Amino acid sequence: MTTKIYANAKLIEGFQILLDDNESHSYVVDLAPDLGTGLGSSSLELCVMSHAGCYATIFLLTAKKMRLTIKALKVKLEAIKSDETGTISEENFDISIKTEAPENRIEHAHKLTVETCPVGILFEKAGVKATYKVTTSKE
Repeated sequence: MTTKIYANAKLIEGFQILLDDNESHSYVVDLAPDLGTGLGSSSLELCVMSHAGCYATIFLLTAKKMRLTIKALKVKLEAIKSDETGTISEENFDISIKTEAPENRIEHAHKLTVETCPVGILFEKAGVKATYKVTTSKE
């Protein structure tokens, strides 16, 4: 089965660009105030946010399939842009999970998430090195 995903980009003014998914969701991307207005994230920042969001979504779906109760989830992602490549070369995830689930089950859910996260797979194929720090608490 194949799925098509659509996106449109339309210049607003300067470097402000309206992105939409050809349905009902839209976002404005921009450049920092030295070139743009800073009214929106850059496309590269949006890409990094997409990876954090994808990890969180896939982790929650995986936890649900494993019948794990997740009380809270925070994914903080630091991406490093290399001057050599001109794009992201490294990502460092700091993931906090509140759950009563055993740690080995959370580790398994994390492993499955990394293996199946579609945005993560794109980053991996692009040669981006990713590290993950997963912390769990019961509070």
